[in-house]
Formats: sequence, C-alpha cells, structure tokens
Amino acid sequence: MSDHLKRRIGPVLLTAYGVGVMVGAGIYVLVGAVAAQAGLYAPLAFLIAGLIAAPSALSYAELSTRIPEAAGEAAYVEAGFGSRALAQFVGVTIVLAGAVSAAAVLRGGAGYLTSVVDVPLNVAILVIWAFLIAVAIIGVLESLALAAVFTVIEVVGLTMVVWAGWSAPVSPDWAVQAAPYWGGIGIAATLAFYAFIGFEDIVNLAEETRRPERTMPISIIAALLITTGLYAVVTVAAVRSVPLDALAGSEMPLALVFEAGGGPVALLSSIAVVAALNGVLAQVIMAARVLFGMGRRAGIFSGFHHAHPRFGTPVRATLLVGAMVLTAALLLPVAELAGVTSVLLLIVFVLVNFSLIRIKARTPKAPFRTPTWVPVVGLVFALAALATVAFGGVSG
Repeated sequence: MSDHLKRRIGPVLLTAYGVGVMVGAGIYVLVGAVAAQAGLYAPLAFLIAGLIAAPSALSYAELSTRIPEAAGEAAYVEAGFGSRALAQFVGVTIVLAGAVSAAAVLRGGAGYLTSVVDVPLNVAILVIWAFLIAVAIIGVLESLALAAVFTVIEVVGLTMVVWAGWSAPVSPDWAVQAAPYWGGIGIAATLAFYAFIGFEDIVNLAEETRRPERTMPISIIAALLITTGLYAVVTVAAVRSVPLDALAGSEMPLALVFEAGGGPVALLSSIAVVAALNGVLAQVIMAARVLFGMGRRAGIFSGFHHAHPRFGTPVRATLLVGAMVLTAALLLPVAELAGVTSVLLLIVFVLVNFSLIRIKARTPKAPFRTPTWVPVVGLVFALAALATVAFGGVSG
C-alpha cells in the first residue's frame, strides 16, 4: 500500500468535475422555488447568488494553493485555528455531508431510472451504487473522465431546455414584465445560493492534481463562472415560457419548460438520471479524499491514509464512504438529513473564511492571493446565509 495519491488531473477535468457537482444538485430543482420569490427576476437572483458564493470560492482557491492537501477544509481549519479537534469536526462533517448528499441524489436518480426501466427501487439503487463505487476505486482519472462525460450530457440537456424555452409561446407573465420586488429577489438569491454549493469539493482533489498551485484557482473560478452563466440562461428560458405559478408549484420545473417547447419529458428524465449519477460519483470521490487526508494527521483515521498501489486511489476510504451512502439511501430519512447537512456546510464555510483571515495575517505571501476583504466578505455572507437558515428562511 502507498500513502501517496497519483497526480493525474488537469484543469479541464477538474473544472468539469466542479460544474457537474453544482449543476446536478441545483438547477433541476431550485428554479421553481426561486421563481416563486423573484418572479421574472429569477435569473437576476441566480446572478446575485453567484456573486454571494464568489468570495468563499476565492477563499477556497487561495487556501488550496497554500495547503494543497486532500483533507481540504479540515487542513485549512487546523492551520487557521491550531486545533486538531476542530479540524476533525470539520472533516467528519464534510464526509457525513457528502455521504448524505450522495444518498439523497442516489435515491432520486434511482427513482427516475425506475420510471424508464421496470425494476424495483432498491434494485435500481444497488445497481447504480455498485457501478459508481467500482468506477471510484479503479482510478481518479477514470472517475473524472466519466464525470466529465456526465457533465457534458447535463449541459447538453440544459441547452435543450433553453432551446425549448425560447421555442415555446411566450408566457402571459413574461408579457406583463412586472416591476422587480427587491425583497423577494433577495430571498430568492439566498435560496439560489444552495445551487452553488459544490465548488468546495474541488479542493479535496489537490493531491491528485498536476500543478495544484495553478490548476486549483483556475478550476474553481472557471466552474463558478460557467455554472452562474448556465443558471442565468436556463432560468430566463424558464420564466419566459412557463407561467410563474406553474413553475413555483412543480417539483420538476425544467420538465415543464421542456414540455412547453414540445420536447419529450422522458428524455429530460433520462438526463436527470445522468445528473444523479454525476452527483453521487462526485460526492463519493470527495468524501473519500477527505478521509484519506485526515488519516495523515489523526490516529483514529490513520487506517484510511493508504492508496492502492495499482489504482492509486484511497480504496479503504472509498469503500467506507460507499457503505455509508448505501446505508443512508436504503434505510435513513435522507431528505431530512440533507437539510441538516446544509446547515453544517455553512458552518464550515464560516470557519474556512475565518481561517484564511488568520492565515493571511500571519503569512501574507501565497501562490495565489486574494485581497484581505475577500474572506471577510465571504465570512459575512456565510453568516448571513446561516442566520437565514436558523430563522427558517431556507431548509436546504
């Protein structure tokens, strides 16, 4: 066994990984909820949400060049606060959040699959799970290459949605063009922020990335820009073609857009399966790397700091994360747990931005540097989003 992961990832695959994580979890579901608050100005809400996510993304980009480790957030918090216990809390939180998120997406993807193929739900879950865990074990390059293919399919699907939205008759709401309600747009932007959670997963692949001091910032920033643009364009097509009440009341808002333009809904359901596969694979890869990285510094996790000599992947960590995902998907109330993990992830965002503030004060120089106000603004935005959750504005 080895304690080193293979550096095989370049900026294109890493960017595709980041886009796939964010797109798969966000746009397919959140368009309706955002449109319910912001109306025709839902695209603006997504653009504002991208701006809200940007400072934290830049903080992660700088930290990934200062501390290019698989443990990601756990390593950053330990460096910032000097507390191994706090770092372990953050690491375990990230692993659990990844496993629960993957379980929720796995159940959703299996549900879509059963609508296309006549198999029991649990059988669909097992088949998808076994395939993805095998891919994650075989190699990170193979995993990210497959994830990139999935991402391309997702983006093609969203392009088809945009085409359908602009081909459909104009919605009566679009024709009216009501004045913006900024309170609703603000609430919608907070909701839309959750569609950008996922950029932070990129940093956990630092030990498998070629020239991480250059590749990490490029990939994080590019993934955020691409995703923000996609969200805005898709949302414009949605509010143009479907009445706002219908969008707000639908659990599959993009299916309504596709149907309005004459597209077969079954095709979009198939693309949703691919999005789910991408989401599960991305979370399993991320959580396994966090476990691997934590094994370097914490005795209780030391057994996971091993990479397979042939595959170059953390097989033990991948198998444990896989077992957690399968257990949660089959036995636990993942919908409720997903709401809790959203809160925990925001706490991690707060700690990571605060860590960078402290690290920059001690060591100003870094391979990639942001202005000091960037982590400060990221900290404020993360606290504001956390307060919104605490007071019942958002439940994940």
